[in-house]
Amino acid sequence: MAKGSPTYILGISAFFHDSAACLVRDGEVVAAASEDRFTRIKADASFPIHAVEFCLAHEGIDMDRVDHVAFYDKPLLKFDRILETYLSIAPGGFGSFLRAGPLWIKDKLYTDRLVRDPLGWEGPVLYSEHHESHAASAFLPSPFEEAAILTIDGVGEWATASIGVGRGGEVEILREMRWPDSLGLVYSAFTYYTGFKVNSGEYKVMGLAPYGEPKYVDLIYSEVMDLKDDGSFRLNQKYFNYLGGLTMTSRAFDDLMGGPPRRPESRITQREMDLARSVQEVCEEVMMRMARTAREVTGLPNLCMAGGVALNCVGNGHILRAGIFDDIWIQPAAGDAGGALGVAMLAWTRHCGGERKVNGCGTDAMKGAYLGPGYDDAEIEKALDEFGAVYEVLDDDELFPRVGGALADENVVGWFQGRMEFGPRALGARSILGDPRSPKMQSKMNLKIKFRESFRPFAPSVLRERVADYFELDGDSPYMLLVAPVKESRQIPMTDEQRRLFGIEQLNVPRSDIPAITHVDYSARVQTVDQTRNPRYHRLISEFERLTGCGVVVNTSFNVRGEPIVCSPQDAYRCFMRTDMDVLVVGNYVMQKSQQPEWAEEGDWRDEFQLD
Repeated sequence: MAKGSPTYILGISAFFHDSAACLVRDGEVVAAASEDRFTRIKADASFPIHAVEFCLAHEGIDMDRVDHVAFYDKPLLKFDRILETYLSIAPGGFGSFLRAGPLWIKDKLYTDRLVRDPLGWEGPVLYSEHHESHAASAFLPSPFEEAAILTIDGVGEWATASIGVGRGGEVEILREMRWPDSLGLVYSAFTYYTGFKVNSGEYKVMGLAPYGEPKYVDLIYSEVMDLKDDGSFRLNQKYFNYLGGLTMTSRAFDDLMGGPPRRPESRITQREMDLARSVQEVCEEVMMRMARTAREVTGLPNLCMAGGVALNCVGNGHILRAGIFDDIWIQPAAGDAGGALGVAMLAWTRHCGGERKVNGCGTDAMKGAYLGPGYDDAEIEKALDEFGAVYEVLDDDELFPRVGGALADENVVGWFQGRMEFGPRALGARSILGDPRSPKMQSKMNLKIKFRESFRPFAPSVLRERVADYFELDGDSPYMLLVAPVKESRQIPMTDEQRRLFGIEQLNVPRSDIPAITHVDYSARVQTVDQTRNPRYHRLISEFERLTGCGVVVNTSFNVRGEPIVCSPQDAYRCFMRTDMDVLVVGNYVMQKSQQPEWAEEGDWRDEFQLD
């Protein structure tokens, strides 16, 4: 490395789910992306070679200019936990071990080789423990000089949750919960039991919960979970099968909950709604108790969060409104993908002795999470021309009124701008947008655009300066990780007849003057949009407000069910043509669906996404 040249650190997460790469230059995050955005395989666990190639290309470097490579967990410790688990339940679980054991011995115990070979890397690989990577991803990019740290997920090596503290450039784990007691796995078990896919269907359980009643909460506390005041707990493992089986729950769980798991894609009944509500309430209570303990243990007024459970934005909102902490900051890539960012930043401060840079004006170091690929006009035009797309190229003064007007006319707009988001949320760079005032918008976007379950709510993007006019929230929520109630003055009270509706019957009852983003419990998952993080998105919503008086738009991720969010202009055009979106905007290129050439594809790709 030449004297005075920047230090580059490449962070990697891989081999379990949501593989990702992150590049840090002198402590600054310059690029990060999940592998599935490139391979188009949702939650791709393979080595993130495409994400690595993007990160390097973004900086115009190759691996010869990388100074350190860091991996987000310690595979040997993880194998120790897996082997000890199988031995502890032997001879039970032998079939599962026969499946997993050879894979571990053949591949995952040789992570050094699996990392080095694709990269052509000859230097050492740095490792951090899984929850330490989560903790680093939570604190090091945060706006705080010091903070309590709470990480909660399924499991890393042994830890399933941790409480720590961040000061300066260092994080320290003070307490941890250990396998097999795991809040993330409890939630995943109910996700499996209600008929959704583990590691991706948890959002569906959270969205389904308000339709149900908490009928199973007492049963969970009396039979399944022994919850302590500090948020720690013990699980009754007779109800679970994840220690050595091939399913999440056991027959004893079936007997306890009154029947077998719901068959995937079968009709959702009131039972699933009640189960979802029950596990969500338990999750919120555990999160709340852990947050109180973190405050007591650290004595610090601010909290940082990461780990898959930190994506439970309903629980996050409860913690914020409870006033346990003055402020909370949640890593937008809170799941395993964010581990690549955490370990890279930790390698900078701990291994390199680098300085952590805290922005004195209270903003974080995530750059709005816009850390993925972006495309210039030449690349966009080339991609669209390959499809024979019919487009107009508008300057900004014409573009924003045109798109704002399309939204005001209840058109559904694909909005592709700038660099792709890092993390599971679309934040106005790879988004599908709609008019929140329309009572039909939620149903239209779910069934004709997203091809997903009709009960799933949509999120609002609101001008930061107007958030308190619409929601019970008067602060930043740039990463769509906080749920807040819709302002009472905007709510529409239910009639006596509507109150008698049960479960999914409540779906089409307008709850506010922005019904498309108001969930059945009068809540919304809020994204605040400011001019600093995303000036173009802010300008579009401002134009929509000028036309309609409404400073909010519907925002959902630019993808269909079962696919990752779009990454490239090619991905965006394919998704546009495969759905009933009305308008596509890629940069300054605007396309009307009615003007496009007929779309032909072998077979009916929608078969994969059909709903009952």
